[in-house]
Parts: sequence; structure tokens; C-alpha cells
Amino acid sequence: MKNSLWLALLLCVGGGSLWAQAGNDPVDFNRARQLMERQRGGATLSADEKAYLARAVAARNAGGGGGARPSNQRPAPERLTPLTDLGATERYAGEDGGLYGGGHNTPPEPHRRAAVEQLAKIRPLTAAGEAAEDGTIGFVAISMSNATQEFARFKQLADASPLKSPRVTIVDCAQGGQAMAQWVPVDGRPWAEAKRRLAAAQVSPLQVQVAWIKLANVAPAGSLQEHGRKLERDTLAVLQQARALFPNLRIAYLGSRTYGGYAVGGLNPEPYAFEGAFAVRWLIARQLQGDAALAPAKAPLLLWGPYLWADGLRGRKLDALVWERGDFGDDGVHPSAAGRQKVAGLLLDFCTTDPLAKPWFTGK
Repeated sequence: MKNSLWLALLLCVGGGSLWAQAGNDPVDFNRARQLMERQRGGATLSADEKAYLARAVAARNAGGGGGARPSNQRPAPERLTPLTDLGATERYAGEDGGLYGGGHNTPPEPHRRAAVEQLAKIRPLTAAGEAAEDGTIGFVAISMSNATQEFARFKQLADASPLKSPRVTIVDCAQGGQAMAQWVPVDGRPWAEAKRRLAAAQVSPLQVQVAWIKLANVAPAGSLQEHGRKLERDTLAVLQQARALFPNLRIAYLGSRTYGGYAVGGLNPEPYAFEGAFAVRWLIARQLQGDAALAPAKAPLLLWGPYLWADGLRGRKLDALVWERGDFGDDGVHPSAAGRQKVAGLLLDFCTTDPLAKPWFTGK
């Protein structure tokens, strides 16, 4: 494997995913490149890692089907209205606008009060979960390849910022190729890797109190109700497992994807990137309505984190956010360095200014 196969993999779609021939399972070339680099550096890969790398090479050499969208994916309408701009009386697939519904982009008062109660409980903890001035507030990311690239850059910015409390420890547990569906099995690889990363950062599960979870599944298809409800179910399972693994997890800030209008292939094009936001809203609405599956004993309190979607160069009314082609890699889905910087900046601004995030993040 030291000949043209390796070179082909190196030159594959930058940061992207192509489609394997067997079963239309996606190959995450971020992960494949990392495995190749580790092996070239002298590391010994496991049997599973070698098999994954071989599958990636085979998919690349077979052409991978990267330019084709599955036939069950709908085309995007000519224009999509950001959820923050969609009003109470407007409708998209039967759904009204606003991050929290009814045209509202801030939490309803009962939910805001519940969030304030949880914020008051977030404090530095020892590894045993005891309150201590010199303890740690663990802040983790749980999601897939886009999120790990974005959150890794956020960690760099935040750790260098004088605004972040020294008591906050940021740990990127998001992983390439591991979307919500892959996090569902409680004994799956993503959770084992998350535990390993926490241990490497010297953060115990009892110290994790805040999470950022970016909702996405691989190759969504069908109607909003079909793919959106699956994403909702998968994320609910992830939230419950996170609460079980991290007993002191108080708040999860949820987010949806960035713009998918530049996507090549079926990994997550429009309108699916846009529609993922409704799964966030449905989960928050269920918690507000007292759904037992999202009670405090089973799930953290759910809030929107920064809303990342804007209609490409058309942007949105909320702010000046636009998404340019250069914000994405060759596949039009994974972020370029510019895209990572953009999301990281939005996340840092949210953590340092939002009244339902600033207290624990800044310590003020």
C-alpha cells in the first residue's frame, strides 16, 4: 500500500466523504487520511482500522459515486428562509418559524427560568464531583466530522481568550464519521473514544456539565417528517446516554448544520442541512411540554446554541452571516479553514455574550 493507492487517497476530496459501493455506506475521508498518516508515522493500526482504510482506498479507486445524489433525496427549493427569519405566520412544510417556534428566537419564559436554575448549579467540580474552587467545568462536543473540525478551532480560540474562565476545560469529543446515528449504541466506538479523550484531558465524567451537540445524520433522505423525526429519535437517545455517562450534565446547547447548497453528492445537501434545525426545535418543545423522556433525570436542559445556517451568499436578517464557497472543502460539506474559523467565532461569541451561557463560561 505504498504506491498509487496511497497517493490516490491523499489526493481524494479534501475533507470530504465519498460513497462506498457496498450498501451506500459513507466513507469518511477525514478519518481515512488520519489513519493513513498514523500508519505512515509508524503507528500500528487495529484490524478494524486497516479494514476501514482498505475500504476507503477501494471506494476512491472505484470512483466512489461522489457526484451522485441518492434518488430518494429531494431537490432544494430555489430559496430557503433561515429559521430565525421565518415568522409566526409563515410556514415551511407545515412548520412555523423561529428557533423556539411561534416566530420566537429566544426561549419562552418557563424554559428560560428552568435554564437559569440549571446555570446556578454549574460550578467547578473535583474529579469526584465535589464542588471546589480549583475544580473544573467540563465542556464537551458530541457530534461528527464537521463538528470536531469546528470545535477544535473553537477550543484554540477560547483557550487563548481572556474571557474564558480558567475553570472551564474544553474537550472535543466529536469525531469524524460519527453522526447522531453512530452515537446511538451505548457501547459504540464514539463513547469509548469520548471517554479516552476526557481521560487524556484529565477531566472525569463527573466534571462534564455542559455539551455542544451538532445534529446531523449521514445522507438524510425523504420528507422532513421522515428524516427529521429519525434525527430527533437518534439525538434523544444520545442525550439520554450523555446524561447517564455524565451525571452532572446540566445543559446541552444544540445546533444544526451550516449551509449545504454547495454540497457535491448526497452526504448532506439542501434542503436537508436546513431542515435539521426542526429536529432541534422539536426536542426543545417536547422538554418544555414535560415529556418524561427529557425530564431532568434522563436528559440535560436543552437550549439552542448558535444557529449556523444562512442562505449562502443571501445571508439572513439576524446578522451579517453568509456562507461562501470558500468556506467549504472540495465536497462542499466539510468546512475549510475559513469555515472552521467562522463557526468557531460564532460559538465563542455565543459563549461569551449569551445570558444563558456567559455565566458559566466566563465565570462572571
